[in-house]
Amino acid sequence: MKELHLEKVFPFYRFSGSHFQIGQQYGAACGGLIKKNLDLSLCRLQEHTHATREQILDATLQYRRTILQYAPFLDEEIKGITVSTGLRLEEIYFLQIRAEIEVFLSKLAGENIGMECTTFALSGLGTADGVPLAGQNADLPAFYSEVCIVVEIVSDDSTPILMVTPAGQVSYIGMNLSGLCVFANFLVCDGWRIGFPRYCLSRLALTQDTVVDAEQILTKVYRASSRNLLMADIGGEILDLEFAVERYGRLTSPNGRLIHSNHFISPDLLDEERSSPGDLKNSHTRLSRFQHLIDNAFGNIDTGMIQTYLRDRVTYPDPVCSELGDPGQGDEMTVASVIAEPAKQCIWAAIGPPSLNIYKCYTFTGYK
Repeated sequence: MKELHLEKVFPFYRFSGSHFQIGQQYGAACGGLIKKNLDLSLCRLQEHTHATREQILDATLQYRRTILQYAPFLDEEIKGITVSTGLRLEEIYFLQIRAEIEVFLSKLAGENIGMECTTFALSGLGTADGVPLAGQNADLPAFYSEVCIVVEIVSDDSTPILMVTPAGQVSYIGMNLSGLCVFANFLVCDGWRIGFPRYCLSRLALTQDTVVDAEQILTKVYRASSRNLLMADIGGEILDLEFAVERYGRLTSPNGRLIHSNHFISPDLLDEERSSPGDLKNSHTRLSRFQHLIDNAFGNIDTGMIQTYLRDRVTYPDPVCSELGDPGQGDEMTVASVIAEPAKQCIWAAIGPPSLNIYKCYTFTGYK
């Protein structure tokens, strides 16, 4: 294995109070990273769509209505970020809905705009210490490795959460103090529309304590786009929800393990698939490889083994861990790798690609 860079880790921030105060603290602490994320994301989208900056930003607030309907606390945090950074509301909203805006502007609903992610969840049956594990490799444009952070959000009215997220986003992937873990994958289908943004589904789920409760709230949302959510809780329940725009499928784990990548698996949704042949090959290869690794050690798996699996590049040019320059990846790579240990109230996270960087443990502060 290549030598790991010991000094490269995600910065950690803790924000608390009302959701508006959380947003203010977020913007004050991370303003430089938020502006960097915004500029790089807008430049990339302008290159892909040939839209102007103002055309892009003018499209963003159409999605605000559904956030106000289903998760008004996220709007409060977004407003707080705008106050402390001096950025426009449209600019912070854009960071929550970059894929929806790209589809909206370029009509690319039938084309994958990023392969994005391999996820897993294990019940205690699969682990050496008998407690659940969940996590993912997040594959995004390479610059995201420079702007991702780890945040602990302790609001006055909700369960504390630990989350890995690009700076300025109020929702991405992580777990809450109750032990609910939420990870996510990109899926490609037709019919994207103005609605609740896919990134925000994770944070909505994390307002709940269990997989069962999260399913109840998620399936009622008027969605803008497709998304896969893989959830696990401290009780060992595992559920994968494959969301097309108007339909969804449920995948459960009777054998204590569930792996997902970037294609529809639910028999009810196979007709929704719109990934290109090359992207489908990549997704199937990653899924098969990670499933093989898990199956071979099931019952004895620990976080160290999972770190090794998430660094795996055996199936190159379609590896579990993607490095910049891999064939067919464009400007994307694995920008973050995350493992949640709900029983220990911590996550392990590595700046991508994890084949080159160490995992650092991040914990909830002040809770035992």
